[in-house]
Amino acid sequence: MIRQVCINCGEEHEADEIVYFCRRCGDLLEIEYDYEEMAERLERSDWRSLPLSVWRYRDFLPIRDLSKVVSLNEGGTGLHLCSRLAKVIGLKRVYVKNEGENPTGSFKDRGMTVGVTKALELNMKTVICASTGNTSASLAAYAAKAGLRCIVLVPSGKIAYGKLVQALAYGAEIVQVRGNFDQALRTVIELSERHGEVYLLNSINPYRLEGQKSLAYEVCDQLGGRAPDRVVLPVGNAGNISALWKGFTEFYRLGLVDSLPRMVGVQAEGASPIAQAIKRGSNVVTPVESPETVATAIRIGAPVSWKKALRAIRDSDGTAETVTDEEILEAQSMLARCEGLFVEPASASSIAGLKNMVELGEIDRDETVVCVATGHGLKDPDVMRRVGKPLEADADVQSIERLLGLTRPPRIEAS
Repeated sequence: MIRQVCINCGEEHEADEIVYFCRRCGDLLEIEYDYEEMAERLERSDWRSLPLSVWRYRDFLPIRDLSKVVSLNEGGTGLHLCSRLAKVIGLKRVYVKNEGENPTGSFKDRGMTVGVTKALELNMKTVICASTGNTSASLAAYAAKAGLRCIVLVPSGKIAYGKLVQALAYGAEIVQVRGNFDQALRTVIELSERHGEVYLLNSINPYRLEGQKSLAYEVCDQLGGRAPDRVVLPVGNAGNISALWKGFTEFYRLGLVDSLPRMVGVQAEGASPIAQAIKRGSNVVTPVESPETVATAIRIGAPVSWKKALRAIRDSDGTAETVTDEEILEAQSMLARCEGLFVEPASASSIAGLKNMVELGEIDRDETVVCVATGHGLKDPDVMRRVGKPLEADADVQSIERLLGLTRPPRIEAS
């Protein structure tokens, strides 16, 4: 049995009821299952023999009609053991889960494959979202695959061009809002409530987060049936950290792993309401009215899923950290040059946060740490200008040798 349950008052809503907030108290919803029933279903399932992907875990997901699945072969992303990076940071084992390997280049595809599939189950014809970039690209792609109309609201002038181009290419109707992301989100919520045929697929939709939890399942399977000691990831609107925690706890509850990781959320200093709440020991967040950071994907001042994020961090005995834009860009370069992984600035915040925690002695050197890199570096071409320029020389060997400081080996005369 599947149901939508309020995270605050526990009010239950039917699985197929189109509702984004609790009808009793107005708080967020999450999907709950009958786990005894799920365990029995898993015993009969061949899920372990399927290739690593989101839909390998179909028995863990809230979709009844698998004939309606909308997929672009998302999931199955690499869990890269980054030995050189670990040595630089001062740890033994650091892995990077590279979500830039997904079809549209970000972790959002995990959620959209499930969210858009649910839209088809509910016979919806139009999907909508507000976005700082990655959500728009992902929703537009999956809507195109499903044959649905896609509407996207983005903050005017504050979205990475690489992501905007993707959404336009997939045929989404893009509206630039004169305001920030939080204002755009409030607008799409109102639009979806006024027009019942328009299905909202921001992270307040609990079905979308069910797809994102598959990242946690994959990490456990890629580590040979165990959970890492710690998971470090960027936090913007805060749905992903709660989704991952749900995935880890479900595997634990079903006896598929015997431990749980500590969750670490990393935010940019200029957009860090959740990290500040954790540091204050507060149960509420204070929104940032004008969030600013080079990491556009997490430039969010009023994260809608803040309650879920605080709960995930505290229930896991985790923490939250802030990093500067300079630290983010340094980490982006470090990951690329040490491990050949090019990620967008928001993704690099997890590396920057981990580095700071190690320097402060907050992580044991022997811990197994997984950093989540949420999106590909080509998503944000504006930042690429910071990586430097190519050298230039005449097209002859001697000029290039001089430029690069190469010396010719001494000639060995025949005896």
